[in-house]
Amino acid sequence: MARPRALDLFCCAGGAGMGLHRAGFDVVGVDIDPQPRYPFEFHRADALTFPLDGFDFIWASPPCQQFCALRTREDLSGYPDLIDPIRQRLVDSGKPFVIENVPQAPVRRDLILCGAMFGLRSYRHRHFESSLPLTQPAHPKHVVRVNRRGENRRQHWANGGFITITGDVGVYCGPEAMGIDWMTGNEMSEAIPPAYAEYIGREVLRHMGVEILAAAE
Repeated sequence: MARPRALDLFCCAGGAGMGLHRAGFDVVGVDIDPQPRYPFEFHRADALTFPLDGFDFIWASPPCQQFCALRTREDLSGYPDLIDPIRQRLVDSGKPFVIENVPQAPVRRDLILCGAMFGLRSYRHRHFESSLPLTQPAHPKHVVRVNRRGENRRQHWANGGFITITGDVGVYCGPEAMGIDWMTGNEMSEAIPPAYAEYIGREVLRHMGVEILAAAE
């Protein structure tokens, strides 16, 4: 049985792409920059012009820099705001789609995901605007971990990962915490855990009436 095809726009190094693959899609990634560690078919191209024909579902993760917490500490005004243009393109396509971004971004909050929902040690909240109805999982209480001196571990480098602070929410971003083992640290800083896209991908397949396939790693 042929697997449905998903287009992963603004794919970066493939956090979302890996999740869609695990859900049961054949995945094609598109990014304006080279992505040598993207784990599936990749095209270096503009997401606003890349052909959408032949895909059953479209995922888009437009640049978040204008909306992320770092904008208060450094000038990120040079990064484009592509949410409105890609939204209009996806709506016009008539295909099922999801747009992912940080909580401060102007995307409709059809779904909010957190690493705690999937047993991860990275909270990394993300909001998702979807053309299909998605089921919102329960949001477990956050647990603040401390080091052996009783200090808040969110303030320290540890185990090959790093800590960022968004408001009062600490996010540990190491490979094990994110469920990612093929990216550099810089690539992980822009990625979402594959578990998020796997969850959404399975929801999308259910709406499409497609039998969920077991995906080989």
